[in-house]
Amino acid sequence: MTHASSLVSGLRSVALNVPDLVLAEKFYTDTWHLSVAARTSEGLYLRATGADHHVLALHRAEGPARIRHVTLRARSREALDEVVRRAPQQGGRVLTPAGSVDEPGGGIAVTVADADGRAFRLVWDDARHADAREEKDRPVRLAHAVLNCHDVETTRAFLEQVLDFSLSDRTRIMAFMRCGNDHHSIALGDTDNDALNHIAFLMPDLDSVMRGGGRMKDAGYGIQWGPGRHGPGDNAFNYFVGPFDVVIEYTAEVEQIDDSYQAGGPSDWTWPPGRIDQWGIGVSPTTQLKQAQKAIFFETNS
Repeated sequence: MTHASSLVSGLRSVALNVPDLVLAEKFYTDTWHLSVAARTSEGLYLRATGADHHVLALHRAEGPARIRHVTLRARSREALDEVVRRAPQQGGRVLTPAGSVDEPGGGIAVTVADADGRAFRLVWDDARHADAREEKDRPVRLAHAVLNCHDVETTRAFLEQVLDFSLSDRTRIMAFMRCGNDHHSIALGDTDNDALNHIAFLMPDLDSVMRGGGRMKDAGYGIQWGPGRHGPGDNAFNYFVGPFDVVIEYTAEVEQIDDSYQAGGPSDWTWPPGRIDQWGIGVSPTTQLKQAQKAIFFETNS
């Protein structure tokens, strides 16, 4: 039986190292339609239209892009201590103990890594925007992050035992992990590497996913997979490869589930020959997309 996490209420943001903050800001504001929430001498914090202080944190660093951590929102202050206690029991380590976050957004946080170096920050009492809203053709919040795994079951166990996620569905190539009512907030891809697969941004509606695809195409960033509608999660999608080989997705209409949801297995999620989504009308995953989906590794495992 799938269940909501007792420790984690949702996915807040992803932090990346990038080699060019000027290029990153121009793309993610002018083209991707986020806005600047805060900046420091070496960092840029970008918000969507929802209440989260930021959904993407970009830090200047030499070399190829790297993922610093995935930030989750805690259900309580006590959840931070519980995660610190549990992480070493599952082969992980504590990167930073509970303490004040010294960056825009603030709050109190812990950061833990699993045995393969995937870093998860759990934050409590961070800043929120009072003007949360939905706007056509602008992301509202993050929908999910997908992480490649050379050993999905071990990573799944870490999420379940340390962060109290549960499995919402398992396909032949992916495990979809739930912490709240969204069908999945983290998904784990069966691969031969431990890279970032993609980051999905929730759009207010299907029309915005489609208009976003046209806007990105006009800007020189063609659709790399889509438009389509997934099986698990039932969400509509368009995928793109942004600057520095970061794979990003516009999505909408993510299935909302509760604790009565029965997790499916690979036999429940099969497609007819030649079909990889419900619609079957869009561009199939391109070679460029597949290469980018294995290009960006965690800073703690690079």
